[in-house]
Amino acid sequence: QVQLVESGGGLVQPGGSLRLSCAASGSIVSINAMGWYRQAPGKQRELVARITSGGSTNYADSVKGRFTISRDNAKNTVYLQMNSLKPEDTAVYYCKANIRVVVPGREYVSDYWGQGTQVTVSS
Repeated sequence: QVQLVESGGGLVQPGGSLRLSCAASGSIVSINAMGWYRQAPGKQRELVARITSGGSTNYADSVKGRFTISRDNAKNTVYLQMNSLKPEDTAVYYCKANIRVVVPGREYVSDYWGQGTQVTVSS
């Protein structure tokens, strides 16, 4: 009933920038918090940044001052602007959203994940 589609990943040199987007679609009533996570090879998935429906944000210490999360509620889309990228930022980036969904006869709230987009920082 709900899909999250990410875009914007790729290969970039150290010090470069990328902008990730994640658009939610489907039987959506409302979207609560949205966030970006990443998973590097051999490591656990970790929170990168999170934004509430009201616009409050929090970031992993490793990306503070370099990454900015934002959202467009009218488009059901969350963004991650990544500047001053480092090789250690290389990972698959996933978006996650907590969404109120409507189906015939009821509504419920659930977490949904995107399929992931690869970000590689290398010279």
